[in-house]
Amino acid sequence: MKYVISYDIGTTGLKTCIFEIDKKINLISSDNNSYGLYILDNGGAEQDADEWWENLCISTRECFEKSPIKINPEDIEGISFCSQMQGLVLVDKDGKALRRPMSYMDQRAKKQIEKGIANGIQIAGANIFKLIPSLVITGAVSSSVKDPMWKYKWVQDNEPEIFAKVHKWLDVKDYLICRCTGEFTMSEDSAYSTFLFDSRNGKRCWSKTLCKMFDINMDHLPKIVKSTDMVGGLTKKASEELGLLEGTPVFSGGGDASLIGVGAGCTNVGDTHIYDGTSGWVNTVVDKQMVDVDAMIAAVVGAQPNKFNYFAEMETAGKCLEWVKDHLALDEIGIYLKKQHITESDDNKYESLYSYMTEVIQKAKPGSGGVIFTPWLHGNRCPFEDPLVTGGFYGVKLETGKTELIRSVLEGVFYHLRWMLECQDKKIKTSDPIRFVGGGALSPSGCQMLADILGRKIETVKNTQFVGAIGAAAIVGIGLGKIEGLDVLKEYIPVDAIYEPNMDIHRDYEKYYQTFKNIYKANKKLYENLQN
Repeated sequence: MKYVISYDIGTTGLKTCIFEIDKKINLISSDNNSYGLYILDNGGAEQDADEWWENLCISTRECFEKSPIKINPEDIEGISFCSQMQGLVLVDKDGKALRRPMSYMDQRAKKQIEKGIANGIQIAGANIFKLIPSLVITGAVSSSVKDPMWKYKWVQDNEPEIFAKVHKWLDVKDYLICRCTGEFTMSEDSAYSTFLFDSRNGKRCWSKTLCKMFDINMDHLPKIVKSTDMVGGLTKKASEELGLLEGTPVFSGGGDASLIGVGAGCTNVGDTHIYDGTSGWVNTVVDKQMVDVDAMIAAVVGAQPNKFNYFAEMETAGKCLEWVKDHLALDEIGIYLKKQHITESDDNKYESLYSYMTEVIQKAKPGSGGVIFTPWLHGNRCPFEDPLVTGGFYGVKLETGKTELIRSVLEGVFYHLRWMLECQDKKIKTSDPIRFVGGGALSPSGCQMLADILGRKIETVKNTQFVGAIGAAAIVGIGLGKIEGLDVLKEYIPVDAIYEPNMDIHRDYEKYYQTFKNIYKANKKLYENLQN
């Protein structure tokens, strides 16, 4: 029997999986590791490239050890990656990272974006003379301070001694692929997310026009490859460190925005999926490029030729529930004489504190007693771009308890997802049912809440927390000829559970949802004042 390995490189953790690809994509073994996300006072968000690699090596060996069946390195036919996108990894000629990679969450390049595009005659915050060429060539525009182009310019302006040593600019997975193979490449979807990629039919290359307009050194840009392309084989050094065979094929894979939809089985035009992980998004497959500049939604290049992902993102989704766990559910100031973690109790029936929280919040009624939470814990992208916006609770009263507060956080995340879904509905037809994936989809009560807030049927799939890795495994399967193509992927990734909306509860949510949408506009100046 032969197998494939796929890696899902998230914001704060790595998922490593071994799959068997037959009539289904079957998970054989998995391992999770975590690493740092370093938030800086100046708006920076960085990670450590060596931490990524060290965890990759440890996790690969752990995956073999955890496997319920004996698997040897020679049984692995190929490996691939799914990863966070819009990172900036600057490397020298040997592929060594010159500084800590800048995360997609990094928002320190305010001066660079203002100088580069947020000046002169503007539409939706972008200089019209740069906006129009960008829209023509890429179908989108680099108008967020978190986009990698402005991070690149920040390093150029603030760290000239490092910038002078740059050989190539890579994204997260492309750096790891370089470390595996010695090759400097970038998949089409990662190249597109730089907003320097000419996505027009017959082009699919770096745009000389945009690079000149934004003063980007084209020598820093790597070779562009397709997601299903084999980049190369594992080098001797990489194979020894990973515990795999030298020469094992390494496929390009894709970013999480591309491959999580693939892992959800949403690969046909009109398929909509919602992802709730550290970040969150609504994504619908379309057959042409389009952009909603006002709502910050664009049809971006994905893993499939001639198809695009109409993509709306929020920065913090599951991260909000993690914040609740750390600062509301737990007694972090230690006022109790004795405390015990719920998962350690004698009658433990909960796998994690998250499963406990999502069950307990059912005791609070829909609407959380009038409490509304805004899930903007690290700025926001869609349907409004604002790095200064912050989260908060609204409508807290004397009778409000932790149960209502925790429930309101989950509801706030889902209100925002509904807001982005409705923005998509203004331009395209989204699907009903919607596939819901990511860690947030592990909770049946959370799935039902999402169905009720959206007023739509929700479907989930098996191993939903591993959908990124499943998508990367599918890429290997196609590259090896084991899967006919991405169009048939629903056959390999069937529905596991269905949640029908309770329309009475949906109507009860309406006033809270409408209020939620008005909070940002009513408090925009307040957010600015809090940051100054």
